[in-house]
Formats: sequence, structure tokens, C-alpha cells
Amino acid sequence: MNKIIEQRKQNWIDFYDLHSGTDKLIVVDYPDPSVPPKPMLWWETMPEREEWSYRRYLCQMKNLEKLPDNTVPYLTMITGTEIFAVAFGCPVNNPFALPLIRDVSEFHKLRVPKLEDTNLVKLFESADRLKARAGKDALLSLPDIQTPMDIAALIWEKSDFYMAMFEEESAVTELALMVQELLYSFLDEWFRRYGKAFIAHYPDYYMPFGVTVSEDEIGIVNEEMYRRFFRKELHDMAERYGAIGIHSCASAEHQWENLKCVPNLKLLNLGRDEKICKASCTAFQGVTSLYHGVTFDTGDLPRDGVHFAHHAWAPSLDEAIRLAEAFMA
Repeated sequence: MNKIIEQRKQNWIDFYDLHSGTDKLIVVDYPDPSVPPKPMLWWETMPEREEWSYRRYLCQMKNLEKLPDNTVPYLTMITGTEIFAVAFGCPVNNPFALPLIRDVSEFHKLRVPKLEDTNLVKLFESADRLKARAGKDALLSLPDIQTPMDIAALIWEKSDFYMAMFEEESAVTELALMVQELLYSFLDEWFRRYGKAFIAHYPDYYMPFGVTVSEDEIGIVNEEMYRRFFRKELHDMAERYGAIGIHSCASAEHQWENLKCVPNLKLLNLGRDEKICKASCTAFQGVTSLYHGVTFDTGDLPRDGVHFAHHAWAPSLDEAIRLAEAFMA
């Protein structure tokens, strides 16, 4: 089994090399009766979340030799998007953060919390318990990681937040830097404890090092505003950790030229429809690998420098095997 896991890790590493022949991969998810229903993402359900993660890991290990896809078994650290906003004091409607501040007059009461004083430490405790059950070699996924500006947009009531980009630019930028400070403290401690290799927070792909983030606010801003508010923090993260994978559900085709400039960009996942995902294959040809949540005919795509992975869902293990074999044929 270890040989299979190591080969799959190598498949992902080769996939990120746009000069390699490993240009298409698939990950297939499927239900298993041994895995309980996915619990709600509340702090109070941490025991259930750990049990679900552990059972899912055992299922992936059990079917490793049967399912010829590119899943690397892992312990998932499932969370909502609220974890860093709540660390700053945001109220929560599980599992969503509610705004803490309504306008710039309230911004000045914010302070960067100490990591050890936040609920984020519970994620380390949970990861430790899962690793103790599964063994030291079991990989962890990152919890939900968003960019500093995306987290800032949760802390600050969103309609006023975007007005403040025009009227209170320094406050918006300072808040993002405050978030970045806490985010870096968390990530640095995470990688110190668990090593540089991990499974992305979303979707599930192997990274030998680097970081993965969600960047969902860039769809609502124009290209110049991206360069003013989003560019530096994305580039800083990519350079600090040596590589980056980006997930975005935003309608952000107008930002593709900006995203092409992100250094060390290893993978881009777009939560978009077939037409947009297919267009991205040509747009990012020779720039980065892509991971799609939709499957489509790739026969008319350019082959040189186009690396794409697909995530698929199957109603059973047998159907998952069929899908994986057909895709890789």
C-alpha cells in the first residue's frame, strides 16, 4: 500500500511539472456504509467530525488497491469558513461568521489576537488526536484557509467594506495585514507540527509543500482593485511558503491575467461551469495545472502545457472504479 500512496504522491508532483507527461488525473469520491454521515461544522461537534474523518481515512486505505484513481488517503480537517473571523471576535451563526464591525469607526477597536487565545488551538488538538489514531505517516488536510482580504470581508460588514475600499483604503489594508499576521502564525505552527506535505483544504489534492487558499472576493472587484488590494497578499503567501494552490468560486474571468502572475502557482481550481472550466484550460496553458469539479470532453483542447485533473462523484465503489478506469484509459 505504501508503494501505491508514494506513486500517487509522485503523480501529483509530476502533474505540477507542465513539461512532464503526467497531464491528467482524476479523484473519485463515493459513499461507503462504514463512514458515518458528515457532521455539522460546529465546534461542539468536534468529536463527530474527528470520527467521520478517521472512518473516511480507513475507507480510503481499505479501497486503495481497488480504486485506480489519484486519491492520496488523508485525515480531513473539515471546518467552515468562519474560523479566522471568529478568532477576531466575530459572532457566529454556525458555521458562518457574522460581521463584527459595521463601519470604519469600529475598526480601531480591533486587535490581532494571540493564536493561543483563540479556538484555532482546538484544530491542533484535533489534528493531534487524529494523528495518534491513524499513525504518524497519515497526511492531514489543511482546514479552510482563505486569503487575508477574504477574511477581512467577513469581519467587516460587506457592503460597507467595499465602500471603504474607496473611502478608507488604509483601514481596509491594515485590517488585511492584521488578519495576515494571525494567519501566518497559524500556518507556521501547522507546518512546524505536521510537516510541509499536506492535502489541500479544497478540493482534495496532494501538495508536497506550499499552501492552499480560497480567493472568492476577487469576482466583485475590477482588475485595478485586485492589484491594489489582493495582489500583494497572494504573492506574499506564494513566496513565503514556496508554492500555492488557489480555489475560487467567483465569476472572475476578468482576473485571469492577474492570476497568471501569481508566483509559484501550482494549481488553480475554479468552481465554475463546464464552459468556463474548459476555457480556463486554454487560458492557463503553460501557466499552471488545473483541477475541475466538472468532467467534459477534452479532445479539442491543446495538449502541450495543459494539465488538468477532474473530481468526480460516484454512487458506489464499483461505479467509482469504472469512472477512474474510463478516465485514465
